[in-house]
Amino acid sequence: MVVCVCNAIREKDLREAARDGADTPCSAYAKFGRRPKCGQCVSFARTIIAAERATA
Repeated sequence: MVVCVCNAIREKDLREAARDGADTPCSAYAKFGRRPKCGQCVSFARTIIAAERATA
């Protein structure tokens, strides 16, 4: 599923970034050389990252 339409970032990419140490949407996006643009994805991205880090 696409989480960030502006940057074409998928849920699987965010989960991978969280496993690699990203703990915020901004730090996860930075791993892809991107940053949030419109901001509508940030809360969903935060939820995905928290869930992935909780299971790690």
